[in-house]
Amino acid sequence: MSIRKVVKFGDPFLREKAKEVHKVSKKIQDLVTDLLDTMYAENGVGLAAPQIGENYRVFVIDVSTGDQPLNPMVFINPKIIKKSGATISNEGCLSFPEAYTEVRRYSDVMVKAMDRKGRSFVLEAHDGSLLARCIQHENDHLDGILFVDHALNRFDAEETLKEHNLPPLQVDKMLEEPELQAKIEELLEAVDTTEETEEQDKDDK
Repeated sequence: MSIRKVVKFGDPFLREKAKEVHKVSKKIQDLVTDLLDTMYAENGVGLAAPQIGENYRVFVIDVSTGDQPLNPMVFINPKIIKKSGATISNEGCLSFPEAYTEVRRYSDVMVKAMDRKGRSFVLEAHDGSLLARCIQHENDHLDGILFVDHALNRFDAEETLKEHNLPPLQVDKMLEEPELQAKIEELLEAVDTTEETEEQDKDDK
């Protein structure tokens, strides 16, 4: 099909909630092809329909690396049905050129969706893998949620956007996520404890 223009942060369209697909028609098939073509052209690992100006609950992912063959995955009407654990990841987004910041994510997710042929499937991703994080990132786009809304540190995120000449952070859109934040704090505390133990072991030698 064609490589489409990626909608950039600041466009209110990215904050709209996408509508469900009622039929995997030729229009949706063409949309999937455009998403994949655009994602690969932009060297991305995921892209959601709203990012190319289409208000449908569809996203694509390909987390293959290096010499691995391409492995495009299509998610139509996705729904995350289980999530657990916590991880911190440094994320970017094609709608935020060259801007990265640390965000909170669940480490394990289970998603139910349809593929491009309309067949239902369930997929699990674990251990804070790139796939697990991509599923959450792209699924968020369908609800008008952006990765900076999950920022671990608001001020770091604001500085990153400023450095890349992007619009300011929409603080009112940031997610509090108390349950996930509690898991993140436990994770950070465990890391600090491990580092302290390692330092003590060095001192004892």
